[in-house]
Order: sequence, then C-alpha cells, then structure tokens
Amino acid sequence: MKRILLTGFDPFGGEKINPSWEIAKSLDGMKIGKSAQIISRQLPCEFGTSLHLLEAALRELQPSMVICLGQAGGRAEMSLERIAINLDDARIPDNAGAQPIDNTIIPDAPAAYFSTLPIKAMMQSLQKQGIPAAISQTAGTYVCNHVFFGLMHVATTHQCIEKAGFVHIPYLPSQAIKFPQAPSMSFDVMRAGVVCMIDTALNRKEDVKLAAGANH
Repeated sequence: MKRILLTGFDPFGGEKINPSWEIAKSLDGMKIGKSAQIISRQLPCEFGTSLHLLEAALRELQPSMVICLGQAGGRAEMSLERIAINLDDARIPDNAGAQPIDNTIIPDAPAAYFSTLPIKAMMQSLQKQGIPAAISQTAGTYVCNHVFFGLMHVATTHQCIEKAGFVHIPYLPSQAIKFPQAPSMSFDVMRAGVVCMIDTALNRKEDVKLAAGANH
C-alpha cells in the first residue's frame, strides 16, 4: 500500500492551535481508495529542526507522496504553493528563538524548486466542491518555505517520492476572531479539502493546463 506523508506544524506566533496539524492529525491512518494510506507527522515551527525531523520521517516511511501543510493567517483560500525558494528571511523568531535573515537554506542547491503535485488539477477539484482555492506564487520566507524547499531538495534524489509539495491553509474561525476582518475557514471544510487534494493527486498522472497565474 502506498504511503502518503502528511505534515502539519505546531502553533507559533502566540497562537494556541495550528490548523495545519489539527487537520493532519485527524487524517492519520485514513485509507484513500484501496491503495494508499495517510500517515501524519507534526513538525516544529523551527528552522533546521523541522527539516531534520521531516528527513527522518522520509527515511522511515519511504512515502510515494508528501504534502506539507502550513497556516497562512490572512489568506482566504486553500493556497497550493507553486515554488519554494532557497532563502530564509524571518520576520519574527521561530519557536526556538531563531531569526535567520537572508540565509541560504541549502548551500549549493538550486535557487528554487517547483512543486511536483498536480496543483492546478487539485485547485480545480477543490473549486468544484465549492472550496475556495488558488495557486500561490510564494510560500514566503519563513519556516513553511524552509520545509517546502528542503522537501523538494530531498525529493529530487529519492525515487520513491513521486509527488511532493506544500499547501497553506487559512485561520480557523476561532483564531480569526482575534483579528478584525481576517478571513477563516471551518475545520470540516479544510479537512474535506485536504482529502480532495490527496485523492486528486493520487489519480492524476499529469496536471491540467489552466490559467492560474498572478498579476503582481
């Protein structure tokens, strides 16, 4: 049976909950069809340590697909990330107090990697279910991008990993209430969205050709 590694982060920035982990945790052990099973792991919101733990999980599980989830407060939709860049530039310290500025994540690695998930097909499937979704052109320069870049670097040399990438999700309503006018999405909708994305990624050999670029 194929293994799908699904990761989420612990809370950061003063939050008491991180929806990325709550959703990943709730899906741990779920079978998708007859041939795949989700295995979930939590990553710390820390530069360096997050990648070490991710790499350990990849060695242990040998997954055929990896989707890392992260919280992006202020976004109104499921954001399927297109590209990871080889740069750490933290606006705030991570959970260990580190705040790298203009640091290369992996020396001698490429400047960027593209997701190998069928992100446009996944977006299309979400939208057909009435779940707000969009292609994002930047995963930022914080721990989410750090993990995304590290994942894609490892994936280039691990033949077992067929598809890999990163998805940002919005605040939960209980989080957004502290931020006037901040968008949010319910747990059940986001959970259903993650299952939809995994199912689509498993069943698509190629992505769809669909306009989903940005004007800025």
